[in-house]
Amino acid sequence: MTHAPESKSESGSSDGRDRALPHQGLRAFQKHIEALYGERDAARGLPSTFMWFTEEVGELARAIRGQDPENLRSEVSDVLAWLATVASLSGVDLEEAAARYTPGCPRCGGIPCECRRGPARS
Repeated sequence: MTHAPESKSESGSSDGRDRALPHQGLRAFQKHIEALYGERDAARGLPSTFMWFTEEVGELARAIRGQDPENLRSEVSDVLAWLATVASLSGVDLEEAAARYTPGCPRCGGIPCECRRGPARS
């Protein structure tokens, strides 16, 4: 159920067209995913797309329990790509959403977070 784009060279795509590379920032990554899958994602709609996203999160959970770093990297990229799609279909700019954490914890403002929430979960 891979949704993430194939790796491309630093200069762009293999077909010579200039494309935004995912490592240029969250906004560029989100636009790249929209260019790759936007039409299909819009036709599927937000509820079904969200279900695919949650399925990818399950695959990431299995990869975390596994011992294959390449599979883990692949599943993280798939989750990120599907999250970008959910954000796009919802009208949310990923870069603006991430900026909420720039000054520190959104709750206490601390870096690191100083919120008291009890013991860490294991």
